[in-house]
Amino acid sequence: MKAHVLVLNHDYSALTVCTVRRAVVLVHLNKADLVESVPDYFLRSPSIKLPCPSIVRLRGYVRVPYRNIMLSRKNVIRRDGHRCQYCNRRDSLTVDHVLPRSRGGKDHWTNLVAACIACNNRKGDRTPEEANMPLYRKPFRPSHVMFIRDYVGYIEETWKPYLFLS
Repeated sequence: MKAHVLVLNHDYSALTVCTVRRAVVLVHLNKADLVESVPDYFLRSPSIKLPCPSIVRLRGYVRVPYRNIMLSRKNVIRRDGHRCQYCNRRDSLTVDHVLPRSRGGKDHWTNLVAACIACNNRKGDRTPEEANMPLYRKPFRPSHVMFIRDYVGYIEETWKPYLFLS
């Protein structure tokens, strides 16, 4: 059984993901409507048979005041796929400033990358060009949809229209 359900706001914008159990409770308490269900899969009890939810929509609008992903070490490493952006290794990751702080580099999504300790020390107080260490991928500000995908580990085909991926 699929472990996650996409939760949409009242206006059909993606909010988050939740467990199947939480989605069933939301639908049962009339706080959400079933939008899509898993084909040919049902949740059964002695007295009822329910379709297994894949997407639910909240009946009331939830105001989301801050939609940007918080800049943190954990989120930079998550955005970069838990890989060093200089050598592509996965071990002993730190966060490196592309333009070093000593040269005016700021703590911003487009100036921070995941780097292993060895590459971070080798690059030192230089830019990637000066150190002859090209980046595997240019740093960017991640989207809310990207973090939903990374949290769940996959994107269901039925979710794609609601995440603007189709």
